[in-house]
Amino acid sequence: MKAVYVKEWKRYSLAELTELLDADAARVTVVLRRLKEYGILKAVSSAAAREDLTELLEEELIAVSDLGWDDQYCFAFVGLVIIEGYVFKCFPKYLPENRELPEKLAQVLSVLEKYNAREQVVRLFHDTYDKNHFNLLSVMIFLLRDYFENRSYSNSREILETNGAGEVNWDRTINENFAIIYDGQPVYVEMKTRKRLDDERDFFRRLHECVLTRFSRELQEADLLTLLGIPGVELSEESLESFGETEYLLYRIEAELSQQFVARKQLVLKALHAYISRKMTLGDADGFSTFGSNSFHTVWEKACAQVIGSDLAAPISSLPLPLQIQAGYDKEATLLSLIEKPAWTGLDDVGSFTHHANKTLVPDLATFVSSGTRTELVILDAKYYVIQLERGKGLVGQPSVGDLTKQYLYQLAFREFTNAHGIQVVKNCFLIPTNEPEIVDLGRASLSMLNQLGLQDIQLRLLPADRIYDLYLREKHLSISELRL
Repeated sequence: MKAVYVKEWKRYSLAELTELLDADAARVTVVLRRLKEYGILKAVSSAAAREDLTELLEEELIAVSDLGWDDQYCFAFVGLVIIEGYVFKCFPKYLPENRELPEKLAQVLSVLEKYNAREQVVRLFHDTYDKNHFNLLSVMIFLLRDYFENRSYSNSREILETNGAGEVNWDRTINENFAIIYDGQPVYVEMKTRKRLDDERDFFRRLHECVLTRFSRELQEADLLTLLGIPGVELSEESLESFGETEYLLYRIEAELSQQFVARKQLVLKALHAYISRKMTLGDADGFSTFGSNSFHTVWEKACAQVIGSDLAAPISSLPLPLQIQAGYDKEATLLSLIEKPAWTGLDDVGSFTHHANKTLVPDLATFVSSGTRTELVILDAKYYVIQLERGKGLVGQPSVGDLTKQYLYQLAFREFTNAHGIQVVKNCFLIPTNEPEIVDLGRASLSMLNQLGLQDIQLRLLPADRIYDLYLREKHLSISELRL
């Protein structure tokens, strides 16, 4: 298999991709069509002159059947894609392509794995594409990770020993042995004890180890073990075919599933069943496997939220407010619940009536910072953009005016509460990823008509993504004082 690095949302011509994949245009076009069908690739008309393509207009997109030599192609994905014998290593748009790229992408993949782990499911099938399309790569990663945490699938058997080190089986001891009465109490010279032994030749243990060995070899051949941070394993010399026909293997697994009630073992059996029923390899011409996300902005938002922390969901009674909670405020209410919900008023023959919407404005982060006698409310929003804000160059890649106005409205939504509780300073900030090693004060964004309402400018901070991800993976925190707001 041929592996290539591609940058998220970078424009590629058909000529560039043909050279990158070392294939003819007809072959590459087949690959691109399939990637577009699965939502990994966006085909863009050459008329789309905008630098930022993250929010493409419908008229700028090209139908699958109309891919042409003069058009451009963008990967709307971060992670790994394996298709038609090619491995696409899709790295985030803020990373440069240099010798550090493999290490940085490996960290991103670890972040994606932690982010996806919160759902506690095995991605046997593609969620965002064809629901019946088997995702071999995700199954490989799950089974190998599970092995290093829980070792091989095992079924144990119980044996009875005399005076062994295990738990005493009192029923058998009392019924099968004579007791000596000492000081009015029965004393047993021989006791029956239980001992559990793992069956080293168990069918499912051998099958599990055979599949793990096979997966390790395939990932090694695709040059993915190091990138995924998974050590290879050589646990078996048996071939999958030696265990029997596919129908027989599936029958055995289904029978084991019917009597297995350990959740982890059930997941392993289901993954083995899905794999064996298809017997795919990563290099299959009709195969398609992914590990990653086509909504990487949500991953950045989650990482920032965990690393910096937020008081949005905390009851206001626990907040470090300068004044006591004022009348009219429920002590158990959260900061988030204070944000007004839209009211929709209708008219009918009886008169007017009002409904309130279920959803409203929701900032990514809001936290209180106390310094001496002063308390500040800091409102933060993680923005996954690559912004160019430099003297002598055009403004490119900035958050939209909608992002900007929403950030102002967050401050306005909390104004009544902050004024009532003696909080005079409210700060707003966008958190943007960067490949730089330090936090960068990039400047600020403003709308004068909203500043006239007494609202603060939106500050801009570039956060070193690799540091944020390292803290996220280690479940550590970043002090908000480092933002120097």
